[in-house]
Parts: sequence; C-alpha cells; structure tokens
Amino acid sequence: MRRRDFAKLAGLAGVAAAGLPSAPARAAAAATWRVTGTSVPALASFDSTMKDFMQARGVSGGQLAVTYQGRLVLARGYTYSDDTSLTVQPTSLFRVASLSKTVTAAAVARLAQDGKLSLASPVTSLLSLTPPDGQAADPRLSNVSLLRLLQHTGGWDRAITPDPLFQDRVISRALGVPMEISGDDIVRYTTGKALDFAPGGRYAYSNYGYLLAGQVIEKVSGMPYASYVQQHLLNPIGITRMKLGWSIAPHTGEVPYRSQYTGTTVLNESGATVAGPYGAFSMGNQWGNGRWVASAVDMVRWARVFDGASSVLDSTSLARVFAQPEIGVSNGWYYGLGWNVRPVTTGGTGRNTWHTGSLPGNYSLLVRTYQGMSWAALFNQRDDASGRSYDDIDPALWTASRAVTSWPAHDLFPNYF
Repeated sequence: MRRRDFAKLAGLAGVAAAGLPSAPARAAAAATWRVTGTSVPALASFDSTMKDFMQARGVSGGQLAVTYQGRLVLARGYTYSDDTSLTVQPTSLFRVASLSKTVTAAAVARLAQDGKLSLASPVTSLLSLTPPDGQAADPRLSNVSLLRLLQHTGGWDRAITPDPLFQDRVISRALGVPMEISGDDIVRYTTGKALDFAPGGRYAYSNYGYLLAGQVIEKVSGMPYASYVQQHLLNPIGITRMKLGWSIAPHTGEVPYRSQYTGTTVLNESGATVAGPYGAFSMGNQWGNGRWVASAVDMVRWARVFDGASSVLDSTSLARVFAQPEIGVSNGWYYGLGWNVRPVTTGGTGRNTWHTGSLPGNYSLLVRTYQGMSWAALFNQRDDASGRSYDDIDPALWTASRAVTSWPAHDLFPNYF
C-alpha cells in the first residue's frame, strides 16, 4: 500500500508537526543504536542493512525476521533513538498495514474451501449494498465477483476517484453523519458512486475492495472478522500476538509511531490537530485492508502457510491464491489473492511473492522467495525530512540475502511460539 501522498488524500497540512523536530534531527541529537534478539554472525548482512536503512532516515523502531527452508534463522528488534524507554524487541507489535490483505484474502479462500461461498459469486449476492437516498448503484456492480474484488479488478481506481477509506470528512458531510464514520457509512457512500472501469477490465489497487471482503467474511461466517481469522487461520499455527489495531489506544507491547505530518482528527468533530498516525485517519475503518498489528516473527510464521498444503489452506486453496487473474501478467508480475506474484523461470522455476504496507506512521514488507527464503521488515514510520524512499528496503534486503554464504541450521521459531 504505497500512499506517500496521504497528506493529499486525507487533507493533511503537509507540514512538520508544530514544535517537533524532524526524525533525522532527533536521531542526530543523541540517538543510540540498540539491537535485541539472537545475534547470528552468518547473517550480519541483514543487521547492517537494517542499521544503514534506519539511520539514514532517522527511524526509531524497526524489526526483521528471516526464514530459510521454513526455519526461523533471524529475529531482531532494532532501536535508533534518544528515548531510553523505547527498546524494540523481536516480539514488539507494529501496524502492518496492507500486509493485512494476505490475511483477508486467505480467510475468503478458507470460506470457499469449506464450501461457505464461491469466489465466482457477485459481492452483491453476499452483501446488501444500498446507496444513499436519491442515488443509484452502478449496474455493473453485479459483475464484481469475490475473485475480482480480491485481485483488484473490481472497478475502483483511487487514481480517478479518491480512496473512500481516506475521505472521512467528505463522507460525513455527504451522509449527514458525525465523525467518526463507520465502515458501513463508507460502503453506503461508495455504493452511490459510479465504478471507475468495467469489472474485470484491468488492475487498480483498491483498499475499498478489501473493506468489502472483510464484511463478506463476517456475513458468511456469522463471526466478527478478527474472531474468524484467529480461529481458522492464526490459532492453528500458534500465532496469538496478532490483533486488530486502534487509532489512539495501542496494545501492550505496541511501538509508538512517528510522522513529520499532522492533520485534523477524523475520530470526532472537535477539529483538533493531531499527529498523522494518531487520528488523522481511522484505523477502525481499515477492516480487511490494513488493520492488523503483529511482529515480524508473526508475519514470517504466517507466510509459511503459503509454502504448502496444510490444515489452514489445502492445495486447491493455495492454487487459487496464486492463480493468474483474467487480465493476465503485466510487466512480469500480477496480483493474486492478497499477494503480488512474479513467476520465476531463470535459474529455476517457481514464484516470488510479496506485499508492502504503508500508513501514516508505519512501513512494512513481507517477501517469500522461490529459493525458500522469506523475510518481514517492519518500521514505525514511513516519512522523514530526508525524502528518501522507504521502498529501498526491498532491494537492500535482497542484496543482504545474496551476501550470505552459509545459512544457519538452527530454528528460532520455538523461542517465540
């Protein structure tokens, strides 16, 4: 979820928080570098990569977990801060933003596996999508199948029509409801708008589609979204730390989030100016597209579900997750169900799959490689005065992996699960 233009989308002022120095300025003042978790000399390239990345941007909190052939070989927490009360552990919780889409898509695939729904079903057959009084739904909405919803081919394009998950004030005024608006308000408002393209016609990344997918999970399962995910996907593989995040009430062990931007709160009608990560957007409305908080070790544990058939997802479900969409492959990759997928034929066969996540106050990356490696990198900010790209962590970690000459035989998973 690349939203560096969040200031534009959410109406942020786009200025440094009043009275707060920029992240690099704080770091330059008296920041110290601290690392937790087991040191693994053979994987020192990963540690040095994280250090270089974080110090160049003044990132105060980061986390990395790496697996090889299904074994957890590295789990580290990184702190670069003058705040002695902040020490990131390998199990500290971070918002993971759009890495949540891998979870939501898997939950829908599991419901299909259990015969509770069909991926070919129109979303209109599963949800009551009612527009505001005096408005009509786009007749093409009936052509939006669950499959198209999850593959981002449903018809919504945030480059044409602003992402409704970040249009709180517009929706509040249009519907005549106070803030904080609800997910149902977002759906009612958006149902009254025309689609941006014919369903199935092309790819356009859509957070809104995954909000609908989260509602489908609740409707079909008869359970709250998080309860269904925990019971059917997470508990069977021993993941108990993952939780749904909140705008201003962090969980025990959750890191603080940093941003150079402020905005007007969308959590109430006070008009108060707040730090970007804490109320300038609504975590409560992220639903299936970006609300989970987790640790990096949780995310690589989760990634193992997609390595082979299990009690969570069988071989048919995994094939559905990684199947090409009807629009085919573009520029060597495509979007499956909750994953970017790049088929690999040079030097072997298989696929690399990945997802990024980004919200004000966090950046995340989850990668699975055809060579049997995977990694998750989490950070507690996504912007700073340096203007450096946070996407740079992806090629940097690939470079770190190529520097490894001998992979360790140990498995650290029992230390954390």
